[in-house]
Amino acid sequence: MSIKDQIMADLKDAMKAKEQDKLQVLRSLKAKLMEKEIEQRQGGKAELSDEDALQVITKAAKQRKESITQFQQGGREDLVANEEKELAIIETYLPEMMGEDEVRAIVKEKISAMGATGPQDMGKVMGPLMGQLKGKADGALVSRLVKEELAG
Repeated sequence: MSIKDQIMADLKDAMKAKEQDKLQVLRSLKAKLMEKEIEQRQGGKAELSDEDALQVITKAAKQRKESITQFQQGGREDLVANEEKELAIIETYLPEMMGEDEVRAIVKEKISAMGATGPQDMGKVMGPLMGQLKGKADGALVSRLVKEELAG
């Protein structure tokens, strides 16, 4: 079952169970997926792939994380709690993210394979790394680890 189909099925279940919080988040995801699908149809692609759907869901999760940070800085714990609930629902559709130790090992391996020696080589390392770790690790974590390894 594709990610989009899974979201649609869960949307129906949330309607039947009258889970308003989950329903709101799933409707939002459905709308974003439909927007992406329409955008692709105009570009000549027929169907939304799971990779495209993951991109949309990852973006939604990232937006929630940024909102949580901003609300915490503003002292709005009521809004933080709401965003965290929404993020938890969204994350159920994302693949398991790699841990910091796993990412660090891959970063070290890529740095040595590319012969990077210092912070000036960060761009040279980040491109291939993000291609390899896309959807598996948080970009901010990868960036931080690359900086640490190249500086150290």
